[in-house]
Amino acid sequence: MHKSSPALTLFLGLGAWLLPQGVAQAADCSAPPGPEVEWARCLLDSRNLDGADLTGADLRDASLAHAKLDRATLVRATARNVRFGYASLRGADLTEAELVRADFTRAKLEGAKLRGADLRRAQFFGADLRHADLTAARLEGADLLRAQLGGARWTDGTSICAPDSVGTCQ
Repeated sequence: MHKSSPALTLFLGLGAWLLPQGVAQAADCSAPPGPEVEWARCLLDSRNLDGADLTGADLRDASLAHAKLDRATLVRATARNVRFGYASLRGADLTEAELVRADFTRAKLEGAKLRGADLRRAQFFGADLRHADLTAARLEGADLLRAQLGGARWTDGTSICAPDSVGTCQ
């Protein structure tokens, strides 16, 4: 029987102690949609998530390009760096979602609720935000080039963008 040296035992014990505690598990990209689903870094392009409840979901660095999320609930979702390019989010509820650096290029967000959402540095190139609610949303550094904003409720909660607003709320 081989005995380990006290130094080796101490080294192995310290190594286990130094490992990060509570390391996050890999996302299960095949998990069904539901509240608090963990889809970080998942490729979910073209998925039909119409009306799905994704409250509190972890979508960091995921791709939902061309996905259908009409009337979906993404309240308080963590969705930094998510790609929503060409996705349909008509009437979706993204209240208080963290969407820093999200890409909404040409996404359809007509009537979406973005109340209190963190949209800093998000890309909305050519997106349809008509009649969206942006009350208290953080838009610092967001790119709204060619975004349709007609009828949208602006961040102050009272201003409504003119019907022909494109790129800026008039």
